[in-house]
Amino acid sequence: MTTSSNSNKQYHFKNYLALVIPFIISTITTPLLGVVDTALVGHLPNPAFIAGIAVGTVIFNTIYWLFGFLRVSTTGFSAQALDDPILLRSSLIRPLFIAILLGIVFIIFQSLIFNTAMQLIKPNEEVKHHAHTYFTILIWGAPFVLINYVLVGWLMGMAKIKAVLFLQVLINLLNIVMAATLVWGFHFDIQGVAFATLSAQIICTLLGIWFIYAYLPKTEQKTDFKAILSWQSLKGVILVNTNLMIRTICLLIVTNHFISIGSRFNTEVLAANAVLFQIHYLMAYLFDGFANASSVFSGKAKGTKDITLYNQTLRWSLLSCLICPVVLIAIWLGFDSMIIRLLTNQTDIINLCTEYQYWLIVFPIVVAGGLIYYGVFSGISYTSSIRDSMILALLLWFIAQYLFVPIWGNHGLWLSYILFSAGRTLFLVIWIKKSKNNIML
Repeated sequence: MTTSSNSNKQYHFKNYLALVIPFIISTITTPLLGVVDTALVGHLPNPAFIAGIAVGTVIFNTIYWLFGFLRVSTTGFSAQALDDPILLRSSLIRPLFIAILLGIVFIIFQSLIFNTAMQLIKPNEEVKHHAHTYFTILIWGAPFVLINYVLVGWLMGMAKIKAVLFLQVLINLLNIVMAATLVWGFHFDIQGVAFATLSAQIICTLLGIWFIYAYLPKTEQKTDFKAILSWQSLKGVILVNTNLMIRTICLLIVTNHFISIGSRFNTEVLAANAVLFQIHYLMAYLFDGFANASSVFSGKAKGTKDITLYNQTLRWSLLSCLICPVVLIAIWLGFDSMIIRLLTNQTDIINLCTEYQYWLIVFPIVVAGGLIYYGVFSGISYTSSIRDSMILALLLWFIAQYLFVPIWGNHGLWLSYILFSAGRTLFLVIWIKKSKNNIML
């Protein structure tokens, strides 16, 4: 069943966990940027600050999640490339070219992006003003963020854990130190938060380029950029990425719809949902650490056509789906009040968070499979199943929020999101058996 000498290497669950743990530490740093920004302004006297950051964060989550496939697909393609210098260079250059183009487009059309977002979210004028301040500064980091997605994805596929960990931890340390200095030391408020995040993004992207240069396999053969970037060679990459983009569009429709519906209640509910959503992001990114490890091993399995390794990866992923939610729920039940108070000290918002916090107990249970098996399928570039499962989950979201929000208000909104998350899992696992055929292609 195997066709490569590399496939003779035996892997065990400890090898899987050896990737999971540093991947968790590295991926959890991504939502921490938003958490830090929320926490800093959450301790300022005006609740419109935290609402403005919430709206601004939604816009950037929309932009960056929409093109998050650049990291995910790059991880899969670089893992499949094994030790072939030409394939490894191609797996880096193609998405890097796309990332640079997209970053420039975002800067050019920044006014259109912001105005469209305001039409969808419809915040009040004060919140809109703060969101605009945050957005117009951070949008200049778009090319750096997207390039960094590619660099980190490539390093993940190569299992260069220390480099990934260093970059992801550094960006948050820089952000925390600079943001705290500008906000608390110089009283720059939202401008300080935004400039700190932008600076951290630029510095870490430049360091990522340095790491890539160090790890990229040396070859005497000249890189044929014309061939690598030709339409014929880009077609397969674009197909994979298009499916992942559709998946992300579905996710972003739900996320933005969630924020939009929440904003119809009042500013305090919007702020409370923003706090709980930041915590939900942390949970989701913990799962992302397992998904990344599953992606690397399933990519290796496809690269070597090793069905045994793929079956092992499926078993490790299932075990992770059972263990991870238990750990997250235990942490949340033990430290829920402390975590909420780290993000805001405003009594009204804390009370609302306490009222709705129990939905975060259910969330890791229902979403585990959808997030972890997403990594398995993306690693083997079997992305049509990911696309189709998310479309079905999106339909479930529309039905649920239509039925339950008018009856139970914000509780109905959270119930709808939980059902959507459950749909992500249920509609994806039905393709597991068929995915095994993809290994031998």
